[in-house]
Amino acid sequence: MSTSAPSHRRPSRLRRGLAAASAALALTVTGCASYGVDQGGDGESGTITYWMWDSAQLPAYQQCATDFHAANPDVDVQIEQFGWDDYWNKLFTGFVAGSAPDVFVDHTSRFGEFAARGLIEPLDDQVAASGLELGQYVPGSAELWVGPDGRRYGLPKDFDTVGMFYNAEMATEAGLTPEQMNALTWNPTDGGTFEKAIAHLTVDTNGVRGDEPGFDKSSIATYGLGLENSGEAFGQTQWSWFTQTTGWSPVDEAWGTTFHYDDPRFQQSITWWTGLVDKGYMPPLSLTQGGSLDQQLQAGKYALITNGSWNIANYSKLKGIELAVAKTPVGPEGRRTMTNSLGDSISTTSQNKGAAWKWVRYLASPACQDVVARGGIVFPAIASTTPAAVETLSKTGLDVTAFTDPIADGETFPYPEILQASEIQSIMGTAMDQVVGGQAPASSLTAVNGRVEAVFQ
Repeated sequence: MSTSAPSHRRPSRLRRGLAAASAALALTVTGCASYGVDQGGDGESGTITYWMWDSAQLPAYQQCATDFHAANPDVDVQIEQFGWDDYWNKLFTGFVAGSAPDVFVDHTSRFGEFAARGLIEPLDDQVAASGLELGQYVPGSAELWVGPDGRRYGLPKDFDTVGMFYNAEMATEAGLTPEQMNALTWNPTDGGTFEKAIAHLTVDTNGVRGDEPGFDKSSIATYGLGLENSGEAFGQTQWSWFTQTTGWSPVDEAWGTTFHYDDPRFQQSITWWTGLVDKGYMPPLSLTQGGSLDQQLQAGKYALITNGSWNIANYSKLKGIELAVAKTPVGPEGRRTMTNSLGDSISTTSQNKGAAWKWVRYLASPACQDVVARGGIVFPAIASTTPAAVETLSKTGLDVTAFTDPIADGETFPYPEILQASEIQSIMGTAMDQVVGGQAPASSLTAVNGRVEAVFQ
């Protein structure tokens, strides 16, 4: 699921605010622990509240709520939608005030902390009693919702991968065919054919391409590769799709505490990436403020960007541009794209946990996820609904198999799950801003890695 703006699941814009809110939540909940967290009730009927952030998906979920109520007339679902910028702060406030929603759309970067503080319900008993088949979900999506204690805290509602969106007309003018765009290669030494492509797609204000004599990197009309931000701790859409092709990963395992930002493979990869700014192929970080990726792509400022499948519908509506999609490049150890899955969680304080579970179970069922699939915004988590989602999203004119093939081909890796995610994102966000902004070399991340690991000591 996407945010209402065309960027996903990102702690980026609210990094400092969310870190502070998370810290306040920790102090408040810890302070109240001796008195016991309100355990809510097990009511099977009544009105339950459901929070979500994606306005684009609101119609589909309203339809799900209508269908659910028809089958469960004793339960009313009240859906409340808040933009990404407000969502988490409101949720944190709700936890502190005891007014959290019964059910809410949760994120893999958040639920571990919620679970550790007893704010959301484990669902293992309900799943077992209901006979829910976890094997129906796209590989890896159900596993993402198992917390650090080995218990399940959510059911998957969708999945996503990362691909390349590019200006097809610019690519054609550069002599790059769709077949070539889907077969690009990358390495951390010279960037492979991927760097050659973005160099040729880069054009200065005199019409000279980035790989031609006389190219003026100080006066760019079109950057070959766009930049949204520095990517913080995981670089989901910014850099994970190439750093992980070296065999590197940011953390040893799910809920691990040993990090690898000091790994030479990572630092070499990031050095290559920031070098694109020096060459004039990618904009400086300072120029990314105030303009979104889709706006820059639409305006012809960027020839190619990397982003998630949640933006297919958004980007397909861009006017004045012939848009195309391609898979991310193949690196030293193959192609890799991060996959993630949002899920639905139940608040511990819900007075109607029985009714809340019925709703969560329905949200994770083919009945609801087929409605979502035909809504044409995201790929639902149930594998059998993927064809319907592909059919609907293909009506945009884009080849969405660039996002689904990596799942089928085993070319994905999971969104890293860690505790203290807000604090880690804050530390790495500042550090990566300095590296990408040219204020510090990638080697500075060795010391930063120590600061990250110190959070768990």
